[in-house]
Parts: sequence; C-alpha cells; structure tokens
Amino acid sequence: MKQAIKLDQNLYTVLVSDTMSEDGLRPILDSSSVNVVQENVLETEIPLDQVDALLIRSATKVTADLLRSMPNLKIIGRAGVGVDNVDLDAATNHGVVVVNAPDGNTISTAEHTFAMMASLVRNIPQANRSMEEGRWDRKKYQGAELYGKTLGIIGFGRIGAELAQRARAFRMNVLAYDPFLTKSRAEKNHVTAVTLEEALSQSDVLTVHTPLTKETRHLLNDETLASTKPGVFILNCARGGIIDEEALYRAVSSGHVRGAAVDVFAEEPAISHPLSSLEQVITTPHIAASTTEAQQNVAESVSQEVLGYLEGRPAPHALNLPYLDQDAFEKFSPFTKLTKTVGETASQLFKEPVKQINISYAGEISHQETGLFSRSFLAGFFRHRMDDYVNEVNASVIAKEREVEVSEIHENDANGYKNFFKAEVLGETNKLIIHGTHSSEIGPRIVQLDQFQLDFQPAKHTLYVRHNDRPGVIGKVGQLLGTHDVNIATMQVGRKEEGGQAIMLLTTDKECQEDVLEAFSRIEEIQFVTSIEL
Repeated sequence: MKQAIKLDQNLYTVLVSDTMSEDGLRPILDSSSVNVVQENVLETEIPLDQVDALLIRSATKVTADLLRSMPNLKIIGRAGVGVDNVDLDAATNHGVVVVNAPDGNTISTAEHTFAMMASLVRNIPQANRSMEEGRWDRKKYQGAELYGKTLGIIGFGRIGAELAQRARAFRMNVLAYDPFLTKSRAEKNHVTAVTLEEALSQSDVLTVHTPLTKETRHLLNDETLASTKPGVFILNCARGGIIDEEALYRAVSSGHVRGAAVDVFAEEPAISHPLSSLEQVITTPHIAASTTEAQQNVAESVSQEVLGYLEGRPAPHALNLPYLDQDAFEKFSPFTKLTKTVGETASQLFKEPVKQINISYAGEISHQETGLFSRSFLAGFFRHRMDDYVNEVNASVIAKEREVEVSEIHENDANGYKNFFKAEVLGETNKLIIHGTHSSEIGPRIVQLDQFQLDFQPAKHTLYVRHNDRPGVIGKVGQLLGTHDVNIATMQVGRKEEGGQAIMLLTTDKECQEDVLEAFSRIEEIQFVTSIEL
C-alpha cells in the first residue's frame, strides 16, 4: 500500500508532475523552504488545494479544470520552451504565473543543427546505411567541405548566434537575415547582415531559425527555393512549417536542392514522411533539444525560478501577466491596452531592424508608475515578430536579448490632451514617431503618425496607405478595395501640405490579403501600403 505523503504546512509545496533530471531539480530538493512531491498531478494523493507550484514537461496538460482544482497554485514551471500544453489564458485568469526555460536547449539545438549540417554535406548517414547493407560505396558518397562555404542563417536569435560561432570555427562565411538584426550586433557576432533575397541567392548552406508566425510560415516555398543557389543544402531544426515540405520534396527531387536535413515537421509524429524516403534527405524525430545536459538545464532553470518566485523574487522568464486586483485592473487596463495597440501598430509599420525605442508620457498618466505601460508597448511591438508568448512581463527581457535599447521619460507638454503618449522607434537609417492618447470620453486614439496629424481609433483590420496628394486617389483606393470585396468601415487622412505626401488609415471589415496589397502597385500615386492586424 502506498504510504501517504506528509506535508509540512509551514512550507510551500512543489509538485513535480513529470519525470525530470534529479540533478536539475537540485535547487528545490536542497531547499528548506519547500515540500517537494514527485508524482503525476492526476495521480497524486496529496490535496491539490495545498499545491503552491507545479513543475511539468510536455506530458502534463494544464487545463482550466485542473487550475480550478488548485486554488492556491501560484506558479507553473515548464521545463522546456513550448507551452502548448498549458492554458495560458486560464492561468492568467487564476492569477498563476507561467515560466519556461528558453535558454536551456540553446546549445543542444545549435549542436544538433551543426551535426546535421556536417552529416549532410559528407553523406554520413547514407554511407553508414550502405555499410550496414554490406556495400563499400566510396565513390558514390563523395561529399563536400564546409571550409570556405557560405552559411545563410535565417533568424538570428540565441540559437542562430551559437550556430554562427561554430560555423566560423570551421572557417565558413556566415550571412544572417533577421528583421531585428542591427549592423552593430552583426559586427559583434562576426556575421554579415543581409536581406532575405541575398541570403537565399548567396548561401551554399541555408538553415532556418525563425519563430513560426504568419509571416514565416512556408517562408521557404516553391518560389523562394527556386531563388536559391543550385546545389544548396537546406536545414530546419527550428519549427515545423517554416519550410513548405512538399515544395522541399520537389526541389530535392529535381536536384536543385542537393540535400536537406529536417528535425521538425508541420505535423508530428511524422511517421513515413515523404522526405524520409529521399536518399538526399536526413530526418530525425524532433530530437534537437534531447540531450542529457539540456534536460538538466531546463529542469534547473525552472526549479531556480519557481523557488525564487515563492521566496518573493521576480520571475524573469514569466510568460503571462501576473494577477491584478480589481482596483489596479480598472486603473491601468485602459492605458495598457492603448500602449499595446500602439506597439502593435508601430511594429507592423516599421520594416527595418530596430536599435532603440524611446517612450515618453505627459499629462495625468505621467504621474502614474509608467513602467507597466512601457512594457505593454513592448509586448505589442514584439508580438508580431516572434512565436513565443510575449506580454508585459517578459517583453523587456526580449528587448534586452535583441539588444534594443529602451528609454522612458516624462514630459510637461501634453499637447492639450488629458493624457499623452509618444513612442519613437529608431532603426539603422529611419525612424517612426507615433502619438496616442486615451480618455474615458473618446477612448483610445492615435493622434499623430510621424508629421501627419489625424484622429484615428485603432481597429482589428487597418490598411495604411502612403501616397502623393492628388485628386482622385481616394476614389481609386475605394474602387480597388470594392473590386476585391473589401468594405471600408472608416477612413482618416493626413497630409503635410497640399499636393505633397499624404497618408490614409482605413479600417476594413476583413483583412486585406496579399493579392489586394499587390494590386495597389497599379495605382501610380501610391508609394507604400501595408496591412495592420490587431
């Protein structure tokens, strides 16, 4: 008969629901502040209402129902990166902080990618298989050297930077494409910052390490693969779906792509996947992060963070917004919604790498603790650039990791508004300035965009059009959208001077797809158009 676990009621209780590295759990196992119970949350005999912290891997599913059964739960630690098995919204509603371990598998993934690269260019798995089958095919499996080759890294985050270091040790020429990659950061990492087109056309080996977003899904497809060097090697150890797997199959089969190495797939488990049938392709079952060291690292990371949070320290890798009492929510939510919306808008309008973000406040809002509003702006700004969960808690950490300098000041001049907010986004060569305000009478408004004065209420679907101020342009825009069955809800226009440069902000009933945006190129007066989705 299983012996009941006795809990010290004076200590916090940490429930470890999934099997984890014992060495990784050492911070909590050695702590005198907590009870540690290593049992599955659905099978444990301890009362769930006494659990203060829950540690999980991917096996345990944290649902709204489970959270309701754990009223004293304060924090969930996910020993890994992905949190698909946690209902983040429900956790937030229950006042439960969710943390993960984003750095724990960086080295293992970078090493796996490099191992796949070396194996790919030297045909190592294929040659090994031929030996197992009793053949001696020296000539058939003649490979290539990495020395002197050009490696293109698409997505230059933590893993991309680690991979670049290893490639440089092999005397490779490293190109990097990333919307956030500034020239100074590229120089610091000894890589050459390039456009996506340059990375595709100049790389001998191409590896993807971007988040999976609407913009990066099928980033490598029939069209982009066709623009790569003949004989290129392709790798994906990042996220399934970044590469169109059917397009890759065709490119390898035709010989345009000399070989590919794939660890992640759009749908997993990828049993009997067509790519695995091609001799020029190496496939592995999503094991890039599966090392003893990585599993210890992620367990240790969340153990330390959970313990620190229970003892009153902040959780730097929190993925959701800590619970706010009703008074605080009513006081701050209108401003956090405004600044987050302005951040989302600025991110989608500013198309180049970002070096610095300056945020200023004036009016009554400047007398509040404005750090929350600035973090909300950053959360909105980074939301469309990453597939990781970004919010007010971890946005400043992301900015620091991306080497984006953030400043915050308070000013006296509120430009006649009760509350006034301004954000200045600086890149290598350009900048964007956006002004917003909020009041109980008029709600959230964007009142200036660069030098253009306007009065715009943000909406879910927005079309931004920069054009020459000429008679008939508005009519042409309306006719084009009507032809594509896009209904205009509202329109705001702004201009510097008659006949000069002007902008339109139109809200529509649905998102403008790529074919609609491309159609604007046929209007002579249009300089630039993009959709903004909130």
